[in-house]
Amino acid sequence: MTGDQGSDMKQLADAVCASDRRALAQAITLIESTREDHRAQAEELLEHLLPKSGGSIRIGISGVPGVGKSTFIESFGQDWVKAGHRVAVLAVDPSSQRGGGSILGDKTRMEDLSRAPEAFIRPSPTGGTLGGVARRTREVLLACEAASFDVVLVETVGVGQSETAVADLVDMFVLLLLPSGGDELQGIKRGIMELADLVVVNKADGDLVDAAERSAAEFTNALRLLHPTTGDWVPEVLTCSSLEGTGMSEVRQQAERFRDLATKAGYLGERRAEQARRWMWGEVDEHLLAAFRRHPGVREKVGELEQKVSEGAVTPSSAAQLLLDAFRQS
Repeated sequence: MTGDQGSDMKQLADAVCASDRRALAQAITLIESTREDHRAQAEELLEHLLPKSGGSIRIGISGVPGVGKSTFIESFGQDWVKAGHRVAVLAVDPSSQRGGGSILGDKTRMEDLSRAPEAFIRPSPTGGTLGGVARRTREVLLACEAASFDVVLVETVGVGQSETAVADLVDMFVLLLLPSGGDELQGIKRGIMELADLVVVNKADGDLVDAAERSAAEFTNALRLLHPTTGDWVPEVLTCSSLEGTGMSEVRQQAERFRDLATKAGYLGERRAEQARRWMWGEVDEHLLAAFRRHPGVREKVGELEQKVSEGAVTPSSAAQLLLDAFRQS
């Protein structure tokens, strides 16, 4: 990287740390870019931003389809703002198969929150990655923290088998559920329930108030059978109405209580340290795979071996070994 480029990244980092919203948006665009030259600049930028990051509470929010995640996050975010906080929302959308961009447009679905000067909403495409989080969500999160947002809410595509990807980059994992009976409880995978630090039954309004209370009681009983993910913290089940804005302060207070307990007991530092180590190895895996696919020896053999595997002439494990041999030979 040239000296001028390094100077430019330092200036951009300084602007981000001064809470310049335009600079933050520019920084995130650079971080999310897949161009190799932009990747090098993003790494330089992040080196400058890292010392200023880490000061937020990071909350991942997921839920079953139709639970109203965006409406909940808008109401939840507004409650944090009213309590004197600066809130960043990383709204991860499914990627368009054609253009690769976000297709739901969360910013347009959180109009009231997006108008608040203390809030920043950034929709990002998943880029086809698993877990309902964008490939560079971790780095975008650090940039938001450097810009003095002390609450970062990460909205995911939805509940799935790879939801551990979400829990692996936040301090607290909040699972949203609908008011219903035991059928929904049976349909939720045990592993996802085990990830939850807080369960919230949304849409507790109108005719659904009683159903929400019954659901909360059922989920509370179910959680007692699971092992806590964070030390001595016992996940609670709350009810709320995103539409009416009721119950949001109680959810926020639970999040604050979780942060205080996890920080005091050292769980928060341990969780972030483990997340950073896994992040490092994830980057190693990704770069190695990219180098493997670009390797001339691999590219020379891959077409033929794929064909043979498709025809059943070679086992996938044997073909993989042949490709690895080609990679190691030079």
